[in-house]
Amino acid sequence: MSTTIIPYENGPLIVRGDFELRTPSGEPIDPGRDTIALCRCGKSAIKPFCDGTHRLIRFRAGVDRDTPAPR
Repeated sequence: MSTTIIPYENGPLIVRGDFELRTPSGEPIDPGRDTIALCRCGKSAIKPFCDGTHRLIRFRAGVDRDTPAPR
């Protein structure tokens, strides 16, 4: 199975499929499910997961790239 990551406009990154989530030190994080929402606004109380705070702070981010793709 592959992994799909979808940036929701003004919201989280939705991750579906076969993925592994780790802390900065490399420790595994058990997401508890096969589909997760990762915070993009930086204000979630349950980082790295989204808790919906982006709506309260009126976070704005499109879904298109603002810069060229990395090489």
